[in-house]
Amino acid sequence: MKFLRGLIVRNWGLKLFALLLAFVLWLTLIPEEKTFSERTFVVLLETRNLSSDYEIVERPGSTIDVTVRAPNRLLSQMTDRDIQAILNLSRARVDQEDYPLNPNMITVPAGAQVVRIFPNKARVKIEPSREVLMDVQPVLVGKVREGFIREKTEVIPSQVSVRGPESKFKTKEKVMTTPIDVTDLASSMTFEADLILPRPELRFAAGQTRANVVVTIASKEDKPAEKK
Repeated sequence: MKFLRGLIVRNWGLKLFALLLAFVLWLTLIPEEKTFSERTFVVLLETRNLSSDYEIVERPGSTIDVTVRAPNRLLSQMTDRDIQAILNLSRARVDQEDYPLNPNMITVPAGAQVVRIFPNKARVKIEPSREVLMDVQPVLVGKVREGFIREKTEVIPSQVSVRGPESKFKTKEKVMTTPIDVTDLASSMTFEADLILPRPELRFAAGQTRANVVVTIASKEDKPAEKK
């Protein structure tokens, strides 16, 4: 027993150093694909498959934190773009606003594993979608040349289809044109103008984003005198 104790105690500092050196060598020589670590990535959160009968009126945060466990060699090569987070809204309902975020919604490279997601839920508010035929209102600025009058203004098309969340439509609202300058105009002319929606949540349903505005000009001398 004394002999064994002597073997252990004798030169114990040197033996401890040798043990630590062996451990460091083991860590150095072990292949990187056999050692695992964790790393957190900032990932874009995509929403997909929402029915055309609904509109998103409150979107979730644009990014989430995804913590991934993978071999060191793989982890050192990964970037945020290698990870995809998709929230499937195919079963979304008007009365549901919180949707859980689970690892099965996250796509990572082969060999990696999702261990944590923050936040673990996304807030999404939807409304029924609505399509409305709205009148187009031309916006004219300036005065025609002296001695002439603006006899008539016509917009083609006079109405356009607009789509959006039902709560974003207000009664008697119109689509406006960009301002058309008729300063010093002395003859009839057709202008092409962009269309402006009443609010940013709405969109053109048929892709009609421009209109022709026909401004008819007449000479005051050509107008028959009004009967008194």
